[in-house]
Amino acid sequence: MKLGIINGWDEESFAYVRNKGLEAVEFCVNHNYDAAEFLAKAQEIKDLSQKYGVIVGSMGRWGMNRIDENGKVIDSALKADTDLIDAASIIGCPVYNVGINYTESLGFYDNCRIAVDYLKNLIDYAAPKGVKIATYNCDWTNFVYNDKSWSVIHSALPELGIKYDASHCLSRGGDYLKEMKDWGHRFYHVHIKGTLYIDGEHYDDPPAGLDMINWGALLDVLYTKNYNGVLSIEPHSSYWQGAKGQWGVDYTIDFIRRLMMPEDYSEGSNPYMP
Repeated sequence: MKLGIINGWDEESFAYVRNKGLEAVEFCVNHNYDAAEFLAKAQEIKDLSQKYGVIVGSMGRWGMNRIDENGKVIDSALKADTDLIDAASIIGCPVYNVGINYTESLGFYDNCRIAVDYLKNLIDYAAPKGVKIATYNCDWTNFVYNDKSWSVIHSALPELGIKYDASHCLSRGGDYLKEMKDWGHRFYHVHIKGTLYIDGEHYDDPPAGLDMINWGALLDVLYTKNYNGVLSIEPHSSYWQGAKGQWGVDYTIDFIRRLMMPEDYSEGSNPYMP
């Protein structure tokens, strides 16, 4: 596994990631960014990635409606996705994360059928470009975020992965370790984002290690599921900002590093493994 962080795609952002001693960066090219403009910068971004020795481990587009109120594909959304898949291919980014919005006028299984068709289209487009498609597990314009939808949609698409963030499961009152046990073999990307609930209500998203997620157990499940992707830190607190926020990032880097197995102990090189 490699440790990374969500950040921007300019030179200052790459320098920041490198100076933190991290191996990877994740881009959130959300609905408010022009995908065509990002694609036009792809070669420049690739050059920065190589200059700083920081891989682009994942890209995604959150908050975009891909299906209209009649259950039809929004052409401009599909074009944004294919532009960003093209960009990921140029940059050398292996994972592109998406969500599918729910059409209220249709039932659950019709929505699943539409999602399968849309995602299959992306998978077929991305595969020859060396990019894998994953669905993110938050509910921002997305209903493909738990066992109910995964059991239908991901079962129909063996190549489709999951971008997993335990905090989103907790926000819905779910059992993140069970979700990981059942679906960890499909994880393509994992977020490191702390969260804290008090008396059943969301209180803060503090730095990982100062929160309520059992990170040791989470890493254990990832190892037992042979996950070998990026762990991407997502600073997300309104309190942990400025100098406190930078301390929090440094704390999380040190905390998660202590839970990660050194490369010397990976399968095939660990002297204590048969």
